[in-house]
Amino acid sequence: LFQELYVARVKLEGMVLKPNMVVPGKKSLKQASVDEVAEKTLRVLKECVPAAVPGIAFLSGGQSDVDATARLNAMNRLGGGPWKLTFSYSRALQAAPQKAWSGKVENAGAAQQAFAHRAAMNGLASIGKWSPELEKQAA
Repeated sequence: LFQELYVARVKLEGMVLKPNMVVPGKKSLKQASVDEVAEKTLRVLKECVPAAVPGIAFLSGGQSDVDATARLNAMNRLGGGPWKLTFSYSRALQAAPQKAWSGKVENAGAAQQAFAHRAAMNGLASIGKWSPELEKQAA
């Protein structure tokens, strides 16, 4: 990928890479721990992504909202890479608000609160400051 970008004269300093994390498939009998996903994802990034790339914004790739947050947080706590690690989640931000809303106008406030909470949790994970206890504050 990066060789092709170089040939095309793309300035890596002006891009944001949007990959998935390294996770087992949904049908896998063994699900990886938060730390295992973080370590393996960082290892692949360190082997493949040039330091000139300023940021990596992860897709949630079908992970649950809390799993995606926990894994992003773990990667930021481990650190060691030259890039800013953040999120570009869709489903992992939208699942809780959609459930709270349930298609009912009267639930709009609850849906907004659920969305704000997910965004705040992922913001904290982007700087390695999230913890599972913070999830309980929304309940």
